Amino acid sequence: MDWFPLGLSLKVAALATVLALVLGIALGWVIARKRFPGRNLLEAACMLPLVLPPTVIGYGILVLAGRRGPLGGWLREHLGYTLIFSWHGAVVASAVVAFPLVLKSASAAFAGVDRSLEAAARTLRQTPLSVFLRITLPLAWPGILAGTLLAFARAMGEFGASLMVAGSIPGQTQTLSMAIYDAVQAGHDDRALVLVAVTSLLSIALLVLSNRLFSNR
Repeated sequence: MDWFPLGLSLKVAALATVLALVLGIALGWVIARKRFPGRNLLEAACMLPLVLPPTVIGYGILVLAGRRGPLGGWLREHLGYTLIFSWHGAVVASAVVAFPLVLKSASAAFAGVDRSLEAAARTLRQTPLSVFLRITLPLAWPGILAGTLLAFARAMGEFGASLMVAGSIPGQTQTLSMAIYDAVQAGHDDRALVLVAVTSLLSIALLVLSNRLFSNR
């Protein structure tokens, strides 16, 4: 049994979740606290990866970051770097599909923070950054963490977009979901069953933990 896909999936999911978390916290606070023209449109656009087919997301990344794309062409010309058919591509694809889960939980968590506590901190001459780091973020963190765990689970199971962007290259870009697909196609049912069991157990553990965090909040 080759366990490379499991290790790669954990690495890809972890990095994708970090990217989704950083962007999700920033945009979640903006959506929860700011009122500006186009706010609802921005939120809807950010939530698109939840409803679009993964192949559409993968195609969008290919158009943008492919060798002939604006971003991909610039990276290749100036840095000699290609995102496509590398495990970095799987990270980007997984981050895109996981991002809405973090965004939704973060915006809801920030909206639920008691503004009077923030106002009290400001009367003590705390800077806006200090208020955010010491008051707002800690109070919102349980909800954000619950969404982050769901995002990690989603990134672990990503298949369609990652397959289009990174491919399924054994020992290089083949994640758990791709390894399961390849094992089934090759008739290796025992290998596929083991990988399915591992994926299912990890997903169940993450969902149980996420549900406990939501319940505690």
